[in-house]
Amino acid sequence: MAVSQDQFEIKFRLSDGSDIGPKSFPPATSIATLKQSILAQWPKDKEYGPRTVKDVKLISAGKILENNRTVGECQSPLCDLPGGVTTMHVVVQPPNAENGLLFISVMC
Repeated sequence: MAVSQDQFEIKFRLSDGSDIGPKSFPPATSIATLKQSILAQWPKDKEYGPRTVKDVKLISAGKILENNRTVGECQSPLCDLPGGVTTMHVVVQPPNAENGLLFISVMC
């Protein structure tokens, strides 16, 4: 994650290729707090937005980030360039996937 004066510049890439951010976060910011920020900034015109933090998964450098970790703990020296912006991918659990079930209708 790009570090700028003890801040990380992070943008969140949504599944349709659009972004939320970039925005600066201190290293002590939890991943759960990042998810709350995504919920607050979620574009109103997008369908199937997340309803809770549990509906959101963040992926950075190919790894799913855990809610109890901090931004500073998730820093990857191979992927993060000083002065740059880190892109985290946002995966939203589909609304019908509650309790681990996903319903798919097939038309013949």
